[in-house]
Amino acid sequence: MRTLLFNKPFGVLSQFTAEAGHPGLADFIDVAGVYPAGRLDHDSEGLLLLTTDNRLKTRLMDPKFEHPKTYWAQVEGAPDEAALARLAAGIEIQGQRTRPAEARLLPREPDLPPRDPPIRYRANIPTSWVEVVLREGRNRQVRRMTAAVGYPTLRLVRVAIGPVRLGDLKPGTWRDVTPEERRALDDLLRFTQRG
Repeated sequence: MRTLLFNKPFGVLSQFTAEAGHPGLADFIDVAGVYPAGRLDHDSEGLLLLTTDNRLKTRLMDPKFEHPKTYWAQVEGAPDEAALARLAAGIEIQGQRTRPAEARLLPREPDLPPRDPPIRYRANIPTSWVEVVLREGRNRQVRRMTAAVGYPTLRLVRVAIGPVRLGDLKPGTWRDVTPEERRALDDLLRFTQRG
């Protein structure tokens, strides 16, 4: 079995075929039999796992197992404690309340490669970075949550799925999971089988 980590760049689809002017995964990954274990919108970046392991793919994509997914969101403005508490408690979006999450203001801008194209810059509106850990994965959830508390997301990067972290993998590149990461994913599967 094979599992890959891919740092999905902005504008790339989480599918192998290109569509509507957006490149697909086939433009970056030439490995037979691997499929995404989840997705990221074309305007989101970061960690995407691809695997030949159907059991792993199914477990990571099934919301009932509540695997944590960690995102760094660059938002307009500086969220206060009340906004972060609302994010953590759950937000009503599209008529449904999100599950409780973890949300904290990052003390400084994370060390990420520049986005291509860069986000819009407005001198009179500061930005800040928020870390959000979800245990579900609704469509555009982080963006909708931050907008609901008054801090629209400008840039969104997924940095971890469960125990596996993006690390210093460059945008548009991929690598096989390490033996340690594979063991951590296997442990995650064993834990969720018992739960």
